Amino acid sequence: MWEYEHSIETSATPEAIWRLWADVENWGTWNAEIEKIEINGPFAAGTQITMTPPGDDPVLLRIAEAVEDELFVDEARFNGLVLRTTHHIDRIDQDRIRVVYRMEITGADADEVGPQIGPGITADWPHTMATLVKLALR
Repeated sequence: MWEYEHSIETSATPEAIWRLWADVENWGTWNAEIEKIEINGPFAAGTQITMTPPGDDPVLLRIAEAVEDELFVDEARFNGLVLRTTHHIDRIDQDRIRVVYRMEITGADADEVGPQIGPGITADWPHTMATLVKLALR
C-alpha cells in the first residue's frame, strides 16, 4: 500500500467546503488539474465522475461514500490498483476546521507502483486545497 495525506486549517464552514465539493461541474475553478469534468447523477455514493486532466486521458471515479458537510470518498480502479481518496472535514473548534485529503493506493503491485504514480497525483494537493479554502471563505 502507498499512502499520502495533506491537511489545511481554515475558518471556512463545513457547509461552504461541502458546497464546493458537491458542485462537481465547477471543480476546475479551484483545481487546475482538471480540464474537463462530468458527473453522472447526484453527488452521492455510487455516482460516477469522469475527470480529464490537462493533456491526459479521462479518469473514471466512483463516489464510494458521501456524508454531507463531513466527507466524501472517491475511487479509481485500473490495472489491478485501487486509488482511494478520502476528503474529510474535521472540526477543530467552534470557529475552525481542518480539511484533510488522504490517498491510499492498494492492490496488485501497489508497493511498487504506488510510489511511482502517487506523488504525481498528489503533488498539486497543497495548492488545490489552498484555492478551495480561499474560495470557501468568500
